[in-house]
Amino acid sequence: IRRFLAACSFQHARLHATRPVSSARAVIGPNAACYRPGSDGDPYDRAAPRPTTHPSPSRRRLPTLRLTITSLDIMSKAPALVGAQAPPMPTSKDDINGTWKYLEWGVDRMMTNLNDGVDLKTYMSLYTSIHNFCTAQKAVGANTNTLNSNHRGAHLLGEELYHRLDDYLKRHLQGVHAEMIKHADEALLTYYIQQWKRYTTAGTYNNHLFKYLNRHWVKREMDEGKKDIYDIYTLHLVRWKLDMFGTTQNAVMDAVLRLVEKQRNGETIEQSKVKEVVDSFVALGIDEADSTKTNLDVYRQYFETPFIKATEEYYKAESKAFLADNSVVDYMKKAERRLDEEKERVPLYLLSEIMQPLMKACENVLIAEHAPLLRDEFQVLLDNDREEDMARMYKLLARIPEGLDPLRERFEKHVRRAGLLAVEKVAAQGDAVDPKAYIDALLEVHTQYSALVQKSFNGESEFVRSLDNACKEYMNRNKVCQKNSSRSPELLAKHADNVLKRSTKATEEDDMEKMLTQVMTVFKYIEDKDVFQKFYSKTLAKRLVNSTSASPDAETSMISKLKDASGFEYTNKLQRMFQDMQTSKDLNSAYEDWCQNTLDKDDIKDGIDATYQILGTGFWPLQPPTTTFAPPPAIVKTYERFQTFYTNKHGGRKLSWLWHLCKGEMRANYAKMNKVPYTFQVSTYQMAILLLFNDQDTVGYDEIASTTMLAKETLDPSIAIMMKAKVLTSEPENTTAPGTVYKLNYGFKNKKLKINLNIAIKAEQKQEAEDTHKTIEEDRKMLMQSAIVRIMKSRKKMKHSELVGEAINQIKSRFSPKIPEIKKCIDILIEKEYLERLEDNELGYLA
Repeated sequence: IRRFLAACSFQHARLHATRPVSSARAVIGPNAACYRPGSDGDPYDRAAPRPTTHPSPSRRRLPTLRLTITSLDIMSKAPALVGAQAPPMPTSKDDINGTWKYLEWGVDRMMTNLNDGVDLKTYMSLYTSIHNFCTAQKAVGANTNTLNSNHRGAHLLGEELYHRLDDYLKRHLQGVHAEMIKHADEALLTYYIQQWKRYTTAGTYNNHLFKYLNRHWVKREMDEGKKDIYDIYTLHLVRWKLDMFGTTQNAVMDAVLRLVEKQRNGETIEQSKVKEVVDSFVALGIDEADSTKTNLDVYRQYFETPFIKATEEYYKAESKAFLADNSVVDYMKKAERRLDEEKERVPLYLLSEIMQPLMKACENVLIAEHAPLLRDEFQVLLDNDREEDMARMYKLLARIPEGLDPLRERFEKHVRRAGLLAVEKVAAQGDAVDPKAYIDALLEVHTQYSALVQKSFNGESEFVRSLDNACKEYMNRNKVCQKNSSRSPELLAKHADNVLKRSTKATEEDDMEKMLTQVMTVFKYIEDKDVFQKFYSKTLAKRLVNSTSASPDAETSMISKLKDASGFEYTNKLQRMFQDMQTSKDLNSAYEDWCQNTLDKDDIKDGIDATYQILGTGFWPLQPPTTTFAPPPAIVKTYERFQTFYTNKHGGRKLSWLWHLCKGEMRANYAKMNKVPYTFQVSTYQMAILLLFNDQDTVGYDEIASTTMLAKETLDPSIAIMMKAKVLTSEPENTTAPGTVYKLNYGFKNKKLKINLNIAIKAEQKQEAEDTHKTIEEDRKMLMQSAIVRIMKSRKKMKHSELVGEAINQIKSRFSPKIPEIKKCIDILIEKEYLERLEDNELGYLA
């Protein structure tokens, strides 16, 4: 790279070029891209070193000015202001008029004829004239040529030059404004954008030209807190804002809004025009306290506010007209599309900061103002299962505050009404409600609307809450529950029993798990969970005792689900029942070993093959038999042998025989199918009756009663079942009364080889249900009393009303206690001297 010297009035400057000096010209213009003046330090600024800690405002705001070396003769086109030739460079450093006349020519060329550029020699002369004027020694008044004297000179003389430039910009913008008012609509925007680009580009070059002024006089004035003093580029912006923007912004903004409205109407527009106007508004956000900073005040006041207002007016008119001729569903599609369009519009040519206020304004006009109309349509959509349209309504109303609350309320009422209608159909069966049909009806409604919540309402928690509230209502307070509020948990327990009980149709593991999950779905909503626990434990006990469980794994899975839902205490007894069954298996194995080691072969052969289940009294919901019973000798010998073994093994324990739960099988050698005897599955009571016919063909009612010692309530159903199965015949026929004679039916025939005669008696089942409910009431009293004592033991003193509320909170997970019941329990505890009444309606705990 060759070096060349540019002669100045008082020093040399070193520049770098890409071509030989003899054939080169330096041009300043908008397309320049090779040389950065000042990149190696300002050639006229030895007296003012470059700041290292506080860069000038222009360096923060502006693109770097570049010079290109070219051989093009640019001086052929002279600026209009001064004719073809530039005025002479001032001969005196402190000649303000001569200096400004020369500078004005250069500035005007930048402002009006920038594309033709300025040659390097002229540019350096312009720069030199500014430097010379600002450092004129005569103005300083001292002979010293120190750094401080130069600074004072710049401080004294820069002001006149600054204001001359300020006046020029005013005059220039007056001419631009006069031309702009001749245009309208898109032509106005085109002219505005063209002038804005030309003006700000020229401002960038002028800022570099007046760099010395920026670094010294402007900086000094700003440091001293002088107002209305800016770096040269910022001065350009301030003048545009005062002389141009203030009088044209309304017209420009109206043109922008008309252009955007065309796009909303489906026409194609030049989006870049809007973006460039936005950028200009943003650039005018000058922080007058710190010219290196900008704000969005101008943009927000003159663009964002009118833009949003116009948007509201546009959509207000459009939505009103559209709804007059179209359905609500079509309007929702239209609103959804318009909202998407506005959201997509922002990144295309608007500022990102407008997104939130713009969308809020659109949502207010398109949704909030028509929300009542949309909500009225919601019931129609619900009634007709219009899931897609409900999803659209949900998304729209979710955009506005409290927009979904009325929908949730209507949804809850609708689900509750649907559940009650479903139960009414099942309730038409009368008192004998089928548990499966009842639970299926409850689940059908829940499944339908649970899917709706997920699909149309995005699984939103508040809609889930509304669904839960509705399900809780129709599952606990419906037509089936009118006479007995605990009917739902009872029927659920019976349904669970049918699911877990072994049947002729095998159930796949996945299907079983699905059915158990459905049971737990209903369990979640029932209020009287203690009732379910009581009935479930009874049915579980029967399945375990009678070995009718479909699968041990299924039983374990169900207990695990209950434990997860209600805690360890809720399932403690259920788990102990399983443990007892395993203990019984181990005990039977030990008993067989004992018999082999203790008894001789004849004793073993004489006994009846039997297995035994030892059940803990405190964990199994089983009551002793309500009737007396004299076991037949064959049974007595067998169970006495086991009792001897058990007593020897567990001294101090007492066995109570549950004869009403015992069962067995008997081979009918008198009746055969293809030479194979029939096998009867019987209860212990039926076994005792049939064994009487081993010694005689006919047996009277009185003899059966006296021999077995069974109460009439138990004896009659046992005989009736065997007569109905044609195992026994009677004289008189089909009679169970004293004086009746019974005999075996030697002509007995059946399609099955194994016939089950051990059938539950409905009267016993009904009595068992009543007894269970009585037990539940007693358990509830104890639960309430223990909760009250526990609370008072912890708190020592409490207001009566506070105690009632706290007790309800602690118990409601098991059942819904009534306030009178709680008060009654408090009175009982006072009588038992657990509590005492104090002054001011307080209660105290008595240790």
